[in-house]
Amino acid sequence: MEGKAYTPDEVAQLFQISKHTVYELIKRGELQAFKVGNKMRIEHTEIERYKENTKAPTKRIQSEQPDLYTSFPIRLSGSHDFLVEHFVKQTSKDLHLQIQPTYIGSLEGLMMLYRGQSDIAAMHLLDPASQEYNLPFIHQLFVYESILVQRFVSREQGFIVAKGNPKGISTFKDLARKDVQFVNRQKGAGTRFLFDSMLSTHGINPAEINGYLNEEWNHLSTASYISRGMADVAFGIQSAASHLGLDFIPIAKEQFDLVFRFTDENKKNLNELIHYLQSDSFKNSLTDLDGYDISELGKVIYTTAKMEETF
Repeated sequence: MEGKAYTPDEVAQLFQISKHTVYELIKRGELQAFKVGNKMRIEHTEIERYKENTKAPTKRIQSEQPDLYTSFPIRLSGSHDFLVEHFVKQTSKDLHLQIQPTYIGSLEGLMMLYRGQSDIAAMHLLDPASQEYNLPFIHQLFVYESILVQRFVSREQGFIVAKGNPKGISTFKDLARKDVQFVNRQKGAGTRFLFDSMLSTHGINPAEINGYLNEEWNHLSTASYISRGMADVAFGIQSAASHLGLDFIPIAKEQFDLVFRFTDENKKNLNELIHYLQSDSFKNSLTDLDGYDISELGKVIYTTAKMEETF
């Protein structure tokens, strides 16, 4: 059972949902899948991981903190990351707060926050003009809203290649070689922003790259192309390479931040999460930190919120 892979139809039957919903979960990066030819498959371990992450938290006894937790789940949208998954799971365990994640990419996640469709955005968007992460986009969108931006982690981005790097890939120019097959991230992903910016800097036409139009929706499914021999190189985070036993060539260090938008309904719970991210308890829960720098974890880097709304 452990090594079994399911079709979207079989997953739909297991969860008693439509096949269309399964494909939407895959597209948003909430359920990780891989392709065999043109067919989509989902591993048994991934189904178990998804079930565990979406479990409703155990209800807190009301007499302990009668008004601390509302019945409203916190909605998180944006970029997928293994430590964000950990954050979602730990807040359920330690704070008994339910976070509903939608892994849809940095840009779309930020737009969902702007439209009031989420409470937290997870993002790592490089502004090509200023070479600054996240804040240029936030300044443009959030003029009147009450928000707070908190540093989550810094991450290593680079080339993910097979063990031993058999194609000898080391530079962006290698991506344009005829014998190299690439797999890309979707438009709107922070990784795609960074990759396209670097292609422009190196004067490389995307049309020269075999597989540039082949898009995946999260780091693990992208890296799985390399582990399965379906591509030679991807651009992604070191932790995805480590998860699958692949080699990694570091290229850039990026800033990954969480953006909180306060409302009357969510501000109490958001404050709880902000303090939790600054706690030794959460920092000590983090393991498997290949490619991550957590030295600034919890640092508030920007806010328009009034002090009484946050702290």
